[in-house]
Amino acid sequence: MISDIHRRRSIRLKGWDYGSLGYYFVTICIQNRENLFGDIINGNMALNDVGHIVEKCWQDIPAHFPHADLDEFIVMPNHFHGILVIKGFVGAYKHTPQRSDRSVQSRANIYSPLRKDMSDGPMLRSPSKTVGSVIRGFKIGVSQWVHKNTEIFSVWQRNYYEHIVRNETELDQTRQYIRDNPSAWPQDEENPQRFGS
Repeated sequence: MISDIHRRRSIRLKGWDYGSLGYYFVTICIQNRENLFGDIINGNMALNDVGHIVEKCWQDIPAHFPHADLDEFIVMPNHFHGILVIKGFVGAYKHTPQRSDRSVQSRANIYSPLRKDMSDGPMLRSPSKTVGSVIRGFKIGVSQWVHKNTEIFSVWQRNYYEHIVRNETELDQTRQYIRDNPSAWPQDEENPQRFGS
């Protein structure tokens, strides 16, 4: 019998198909929040060798996962933010049901995820075409290079955070948040030197 202490609760949205078309804002943190990827200098991120590998592995995602595309991203000293786009015919499409009640339909559209390429297509997908599989491949690529070329033992935390981007306004806000991340580093909760602590 497994004790409750060792059970891990999923931080994913229950019932959501993470192979569905859409935009996903992901954050991946370094194990123990160590600054492994570089430094913030005058409000700009200065990548070190490991940081450049993180950037390269992220940019290589579409070559390894043709159903995935990339949007805004930033490599920070001890974490990574990026917008991952799942496109093409990969998941079950979740169309908002058509209703005659305009207020219900309007509310449903507000909370419906932002989709890319909503053309009709097959409803089945391979499990390897999910957000999780893309992030897993990205983390493995970075970790393999780091283990082969440095003395660093552990790079990433076990999991990652994601947010399903639901509309254009949210997409624009997320892009701006990513762009502003280096200049906001002094107040960032991921910054171990925040407020002089």
